[in-house]
Amino acid sequence: MIVALLNLLIVFKALLRDPELRALMLVFLLLVASGTVFYASVEGWDALDAVYFSVVALATVGFGDFSPQTNAGKIFTIFYLLFGIGIFATLVGKVAVIVIQGSPHMRSGAIKQDE
Repeated sequence: MIVALLNLLIVFKALLRDPELRALMLVFLLLVASGTVFYASVEGWDALDAVYFSVVALATVGFGDFSPQTNAGKIFTIFYLLFGIGIFATLVGKVAVIVIQGSPHMRSGAIKQDE
């Protein structure tokens, strides 16, 4: 268990060394923050509900427990999703490429489990 957690930490540190991935993460976080502020102010949701909806919508999960009720909220959501899903998909794809191909940082720092 400890070895798995240490390997996960190594992978996470290697991911953060990639400048393109850091930029994508920053854009994604800014997107979630802007969605959170918008939904909290326009739809009147509390901060937790607004950030929850922002992330669930961008991840295309769509539980259906929240949805915009105002016209402004619906219009914002259309453009938020058109832009945001592309950013999220690019971010997930970049993480997958780094993990599958392995970065030099991950290869050199991986901890092997005793078999």
